[in-house]
Amino acid sequence: MSIIQASIPLFFLLIGAELLWSRVTGRRVLRLNDSLSDLSCGILSQLSGVFTKLLSVGIFIWVGERWAVQRWAPLVPAWPERAPFEVGGSLGFSVDLPALLSWGVVFVLVDFAYYWSHRYAHEVNLLWAGHVVHHSSEEYNLPVALRQSALHGLMSWVFYIPLAFIGVPWRMFVACNALNLIYQFWIHTRAVGRLSPLGELVLNTPSHHRVHHGVNPKYQDKNYAGVFIVFDRWFGTFQVEEEEPVYGITKPLKSWNPLWANVHVFVQIARDAWRASRWQDKLRIVFGRPGWRPAELGEIERPREVSTETFQKYDPPVPPPLAWYAFTQFTVALGASFLLLQRADTLPLAQSAAGAFFIAIALAGVGGIFESAKWAGTLETARLLTLATASAWLWWTGLGPVPLAVVGIAFSAVSLAVLLRYRGALTQTELAPLM
Repeated sequence: MSIIQASIPLFFLLIGAELLWSRVTGRRVLRLNDSLSDLSCGILSQLSGVFTKLLSVGIFIWVGERWAVQRWAPLVPAWPERAPFEVGGSLGFSVDLPALLSWGVVFVLVDFAYYWSHRYAHEVNLLWAGHVVHHSSEEYNLPVALRQSALHGLMSWVFYIPLAFIGVPWRMFVACNALNLIYQFWIHTRAVGRLSPLGELVLNTPSHHRVHHGVNPKYQDKNYAGVFIVFDRWFGTFQVEEEEPVYGITKPLKSWNPLWANVHVFVQIARDAWRASRWQDKLRIVFGRPGWRPAELGEIERPREVSTETFQKYDPPVPPPLAWYAFTQFTVALGASFLLLQRADTLPLAQSAAGAFFIAIALAGVGGIFESAKWAGTLETARLLTLATASAWLWWTGLGPVPLAVVGIAFSAVSLAVLLRYRGALTQTELAPLM
């Protein structure tokens, strides 16, 4: 189990605390449809990591073993074998100072690499296509921290390769990178104002990161820090929080479908590159700044001033029974994801891929239900019938536990009954989010 996966219970505990704060203060900072979309993206990100992290970490190891200019092995802690530096006197407290220094240096280097990875994810259209998932929520809360891309890891690894060249051990890199990401979880909240002057000067805080998620023109492309805001101050990308930001992206996603959230900018890049007549323009569409298009394709709407008083959030109405239906399907998909991630190391690759695919379809259906989309009714009907058939087959052949098969059949039947009862409320015919 990775450090991030082990932290998931803590994440949900803090989300519960934020929800309690919201209720006590009367500030509505979480919406069910938005939060489930956030968590669905996070699930897809973790599932994709089963297949992509091996590639990215494998490249880091390969470069380190063959091209590292130095070895950090003497600084890697070997606690039982080395005589630690005594600092506690009679208390017997000891610290291995070289090891502690080693970890501290690597942690800062990882954060420095993260700054540039994050900055270029906002300045190169292809990288933005992967990173945009994290920014497409119109809320700012702890679930947004878990709204991560399933594809960005295939591209961001290149920014950490210099650490392999200088000899950073891969285990230290993986651990420090995970700790860096875990730190960033708590700063995705409106429940915390500003910290002490020293904290605001050195660290990335909720106030600084709220700016980063704002679509207000003066807030865009600012505050890329992971842990240390000093990198933004040094490289000219720092912006202090003034008025409360409006959150989201300049061209709103207007969808709860986590699959579409992961690919919509890739689709737009492909369409624009195909339609552009000059090769120079095709390349600039892919590798240039986000938002650029050649004149022949028409102008893209430029950033404009927005305010929290006038901004209209995407929030299509859904009958309460369908909302409960979607919440139940999400909960089951979440449980299935947890089990799959727990057993991913021992399952055959084909089984892991099949499980991830079925979970992704379920999460897309949940998003479609909250959009009141007709395609969601069709997709969910087919998924539930497939689940019932598979459960019956396991029962009939004896290849699976009978109680589990019975539960699968019963769950599918009840879910299908609710879906068919309220399917008439699914009236949205727009197919773009499914394309």
